[in-house]
Amino acid sequence: MEASRDLSALSVSLVGELVATDDPWEPFRLVDPLGAPVEGVSDFLRDLQGAGRPATTARSYVMDLLRWFRFLWAVEVPWDRATRSKARDFSRWLQVAGQPSRPHWRRPDEIGRWVAGGKPYAPSVRIHSETVIYRSCRA
Repeated sequence: MEASRDLSALSVSLVGELVATDDPWEPFRLVDPLGAPVEGVSDFLRDLQGAGRPATTARSYVMDLLRWFRFLWAVEVPWDRATRSKARDFSRWLQVAGQPSRPHWRRPDEIGRWVAGGKPYAPSVRIHSETVIYRSCRA
């Protein structure tokens, strides 16, 4: 059994991003902190498109996956090594940490961070995130 992580000290940076493209074959792309596409997510988006899901659904899913990947990058766990306990910790963290602080418009070069005690996410957002993670990680 894996040891539980101390989430109270976790700081998650707003790194990586959702990139909208003009390519109808790949309307959105998730990129890592270095700007490289996250290939597992690209495959998942192709599956969504193949199942006839609209681009708006893909965008919604990528926003949830971006939160998930930011968490994984902060805890230094590769996506293909994420366990159920990491998904549990992510869900717990979303509930407690709430929404991130964003850089002030006067200091746009700052990196925003999540710290405990932010404005809570709505239950529907947390449930949607859990659903997306479950669907994207299924083999």
